[in-house]
Amino acid sequence: MPSLPLDILAIAAHRDDVEQTCGGTLLKMAQLGQRTGILDLTQGEMGTRGTAEDRAREAAEAARILKVSWRGALEIPDGRVENTWENRLKVARLIREHRPKVVILPYWKGRHPDHYTASILGYEACFLAGLSKLALTRQGRIDDPLLPYRPFKIIYATLYYEVRPTFVVDITDQFEARFQSLMAYRSQFADQEAGKDLFPAQAEIRVRIEAMARFYGMLGGVTYAEPFLQKEVGLVENLLQIPVKSI
Repeated sequence: MPSLPLDILAIAAHRDDVEQTCGGTLLKMAQLGQRTGILDLTQGEMGTRGTAEDRAREAAEAARILKVSWRGALEIPDGRVENTWENRLKVARLIREHRPKVVILPYWKGRHPDHYTASILGYEACFLAGLSKLALTRQGRIDDPLLPYRPFKIIYATLYYEVRPTFVVDITDQFEARFQSLMAYRSQFADQEAGKDLFPAQAEIRVRIEAMARFYGMLGGVTYAEPFLQKEVGLVENLLQIPVKSI
């Protein structure tokens, strides 16, 4: 049975990437009545802390907190996200199945190869999904073809990379729940011996998350915000309704 279309789909390399970069925005959109979704490309099996099974349970809890309508994960190898034809088809199939109006991707630069590869892979999959001569069927259903489809808008969550955003989303009312969705990943963020030289202490995490949200909030004239970038030029209908004060 075909699923209801999503309004917004966030695609990321690992479970907890979305919670860190655009979780507040997804929650805000869900509270506005929009159907939101998350696609994690990997299972997180290469993480220093926890197991893929741990992170699957934690991802489900985080999705509940963020009120997403759908969350799924592919089995692309963690630490080896590659922009292959096979992987593009996997993502394109889900784009056609869920038909999101907006897709949120990671920014196309960053420290982790999985993150910037996920960005390019996601973009190319969105393009492929719209090709009328590309035959794709629902997973496991060769008799159930998926019609061509492309999202209207692709935006990039930039929190993992220092770049000036095109716009920010006010998440002041969603900040606490967004933080709790991240803390649902106890295997990653609870104090423990494994990875203690790589991960900040749990008491420090709140300080860092809040500082970043306050910084981007300051840019938009609000308390907390998440940053995004779009490649297109913005369109303004009324100069008197442009938000954010200049001086």
